[in-house]
Amino acid sequence: MVTLPIHRIALAVFASALLAIVSAPWALGLPALNFAFKPLTTLLIIALAWPRGHGQPAARRWVLAGLLLSLCGDIALLWPQSGFLPGLVSFLLAHLAYLRAFTRDGVRLAARPLPFVVYGLIAAVILWQLWPGVPGALRVPVLAYVVCLASMAAQAAVRGGLARGTPGQGRGRVLALGGALFMSSDALLAIDRFAHPLPLSGLWILATYWTAQWCIACWLEPAASGGRG
Repeated sequence: MVTLPIHRIALAVFASALLAIVSAPWALGLPALNFAFKPLTTLLIIALAWPRGHGQPAARRWVLAGLLLSLCGDIALLWPQSGFLPGLVSFLLAHLAYLRAFTRDGVRLAARPLPFVVYGLIAAVILWQLWPGVPGALRVPVLAYVVCLASMAAQAAVRGGLARGTPGQGRGRVLALGGALFMSSDALLAIDRFAHPLPLSGLWILATYWTAQWCIACWLEPAASGGRG
């Protein structure tokens, strides 16, 4: 399989993400471009992840599953109203897939409790602020989603902490950053939807979202690393 250099994929992801953002309804309002480039950006991140992680096959399998589920969520959210609940479910399953990936290779869930305490408190504050604006029919799915999201971000931080002093330290830091950015992206989305509109919300939500996915993909061992991070 021919593997493109990472800088070429990075350039393609940046260009596709930029076109997806500027073509959104709140920007230039070019639906055909938005429908094309929003899924394409995630597909390009899948292309980055695909040749990676062969030294960690279980983690690779679940990261790819999470990316594919995220792609389904991206497509569902092209219809913001009717697609919101299917998109929410798709991303909930994506977070569970990532959580599964981050507990492979002998690393147990919450091996370090502190990140779970911190992210749990952050999630509780976000829910407390947004809860009055969440419709009754969405409260249970939103609660389940936030629990899965916070757990995924916390476990990413656990992996980052456990990687200190090892050859995979850099990738561990990138993964921890990805979890934090995913939490930030979804917090912005929730505030914009359930509390009050944010200026340029789509820009910040999508920029942090795709950066988070990039970080998760880059956590997998490089194709030519021979198992070294």
